[in-house]
Amino acid sequence: MDPVSIYCDLMQELKRRTAVVYGLLHGPYTTPYPATNVECMVLQVRKILELIALGSLVANRDEYSRQYTKFTEHWHAARILRDVEKINPNFYPKPIKEVPSKRPGIKNALVDVTEGFLTKQQLVEVYDLCGEILHAKNPFSGQQDYVGFNKLVPQWMEKIRCLLNTHIIRLIDTEYFLLVHMKEARDDRVHAYTFGKIDDMIAQLWAGVDVEKPQG
Repeated sequence: MDPVSIYCDLMQELKRRTAVVYGLLHGPYTTPYPATNVECMVLQVRKILELIALGSLVANRDEYSRQYTKFTEHWHAARILRDVEKINPNFYPKPIKEVPSKRPGIKNALVDVTEGFLTKQQLVEVYDLCGEILHAKNPFSGQQDYVGFNKLVPQWMEKIRCLLNTHIIRLIDTEYFLLVHMKEARDDRVHAYTFGKIDDMIAQLWAGVDVEKPQG
């Protein structure tokens, strides 16, 4: 399977985990206890964050496996992300939005999303917070704040949605960028479109310049 298809499958898994979170927040899913509902949601959020952090490495099975092992064994998100960034400086998704173009023959313009999305630093912070509730609480240090976490989860999910809804990313060991739609009008699948070797348009967008996307 080619790296683009693997990345789309990874994002599709992320969407399934997202559906579990919202199913627990708003129904119809539930567990016997409110506390375990929160714990289930937080576990899915943590796995979603891991998928975001590792997604750009899918083109290299060995490297993906090494970094995945670090998440499962070391649990230090900041250090792991530093390692991933050394391997692929463009590992983190860049959120964009598509707006109608004013240029003849051009369907959409690609514009940077500048706020409301989950940043790299916030990913580390949320990941660490999730870890606090996924382990048994020391009975001498007070109770878990399940109510607080229940309020934070939808805020985190909205930031993740804003980050990924439409994004570009550079896969490791490839010579192209991907433009990724988490959903399209034709179906509910993830779709990705490749742009050639450091395509001028994508390079400008990565540098913060709003550009026009060719029609088609």
